[in-house]
Amino acid sequence: MNIVIIDDDKLVAMSLKTILESTGSVNVLAIGSCGEEAIELYTLLKPDVLLMDIRMNGMSGIEAGEKILAGYPDARILYLTTFSDDEYIIKAVLMGAKGYILKQDFESICPALETVMNGQTVFGSDVASKLPELLTNHSSFDFDHYGIVEKEQEIIEQVAKGLSNKEIASLLYLSEGTVRNYISTILEKLSLRDRTQLAIFYYTNIQ
Repeated sequence: MNIVIIDDDKLVAMSLKTILESTGSVNVLAIGSCGEEAIELYTLLKPDVLLMDIRMNGMSGIEAGEKILAGYPDARILYLTTFSDDEYIIKAVLMGAKGYILKQDFESICPALETVMNGQTVFGSDVASKLPELLTNHSSFDFDHYGIVEKEQEIIEQVAKGLSNKEIASLLYLSEGTVRNYISTILEKLSLRDRTQLAIFYYTNIQ
């Protein structure tokens, strides 16, 4: 797995490089110290995962991530920070970051990289426990405007609860393939990227 590390604390960045490369499964292509360098290095190297701090001098990790994802929607960005800041968490999740974990949870960094590399999202336990409360907005939502039918509404709710396709299929008496197709259609109708964004959409607009 090829990664780029961005952290304005060079000692932290070098320590991460040494520790992660010692696992034998991670190759650090480069190290940067600010948002501007994150954009330059991602554009140049196209790493499998960009491991990036949030609070940095100059352009923040959030700003850099937004610019990178605008040009490379499939970019895998994993935020690693000492700040469990509600505003940052919301921004990171809504912009399409693949994860947000705290540096204090050090043992989770390598497994988190593997999870992101496999196309999944990962949030540290401290962060994950906050998401429903942070993202809940009790505003009404016009399903008809987006052409969302009743069955699709049911599936959105189950995805938000964390159920797998198999579990949803069993609950709603559908095949897994049908559930998969429903979800693909829902994502297209709502212009969302993946199940995580769909769950966030639910807590933000529907619940």
